[in-house]
Amino acid sequence: MSTVAIAVADGILHFELALAHEVFGSPAPAVASASVEHWYDVVVCGAGPVRVDGRFLLEPDGGLDRLAGADTVIVPGWADVDTDPPADLVDAVRAAHEAGARVASLCTGAFVLAAAGLLDGRRATTHWAHTDALAERYPEVEVDPDVLYVDNGSVLTSAGKAAAMDLSLHMIRLDHGSTVANTIARRLVVAPHRPGGQAQFVATPVPEQPDHPLGELLGWAAGRLDRPLTVEDLARQANMSSRHLGRHFKSVTGTTPLQWLLIQRIHRAQELLETTDDSVDAVAEATGMGTAATLRRHFNRTVGVPPDAYRRTFHRRRADGESAADRRSRGPVPAPATGPDRSRG
Repeated sequence: MSTVAIAVADGILHFELALAHEVFGSPAPAVASASVEHWYDVVVCGAGPVRVDGRFLLEPDGGLDRLAGADTVIVPGWADVDTDPPADLVDAVRAAHEAGARVASLCTGAFVLAAAGLLDGRRATTHWAHTDALAERYPEVEVDPDVLYVDNGSVLTSAGKAAAMDLSLHMIRLDHGSTVANTIARRLVVAPHRPGGQAQFVATPVPEQPDHPLGELLGWAAGRLDRPLTVEDLARQANMSSRHLGRHFKSVTGTTPLQWLLIQRIHRAQELLETTDDSVDAVAEATGMGTAATLRRHFNRTVGVPPDAYRRTFHRRRADGESAADRRSRGPVPAPATGPDRSRG
């Protein structure tokens, strides 16, 4: 039996804690009329009684020293990312990895892994709202804000909430295969497989400061996404040189003018795919992509699924009144994989 140890301390988030316990701690599924052997033995490990989410008192099954004997260690979300996690938790997670455990963080649990040095020199992710903070505090970590989860083999990280479920199912898929993972997904009524490289489906924020140097320009460009805008067009509108514009874009948006334009076009395409019956060709034209082939190439690379698959998932006229934003938060549902997939994280 494989041991999954959930590491807890004061300030751990209840959603990710409950999710990990539900996914790995439920009885093994019966697949192909045969029970799965070597299912998980889940233990919750902490230095003592811990306050979860500042509201619930939890009595762990054992101490943090038990992490070192686990096959898999899961660190749930960490509530206060502005403070350092407890040293005993960080030390125990590091010791578990050194002892050979697979260590996974859910959502902001990545801050614990980073504090333990497990993410240095590695690609990692966390909830999109905290990726900048993670990158700033731990510059040795290659933070990727645009994926659901990252699998580095012995160290895995996920984005927020729903992506924590995706990573958990990914680990089950690696351990027991797609059939078992899909069975668990059906029981939990969630998407059976979303590749880790898929985007988090959050809009690239436009800076809120009314007086930043690109304020008027970004709004002007966002209203002209159906046109073939160039860097020179943007620079001319902003009354800057192209080089000066590039420096401002990097400091304000964190990216280049052309990359920002592409992301805005992709977001506009998502909206049109969700809310209209326009053909992919029409969506391509309306977003300045020109052709359906160009839209498909950029959309698939950026979002992780083709436009047609995205529309099948999100463009549903449901009687229950589910909004497009609600559906987007879940992400699209590609066809189940036929085997373990490490190709993108």
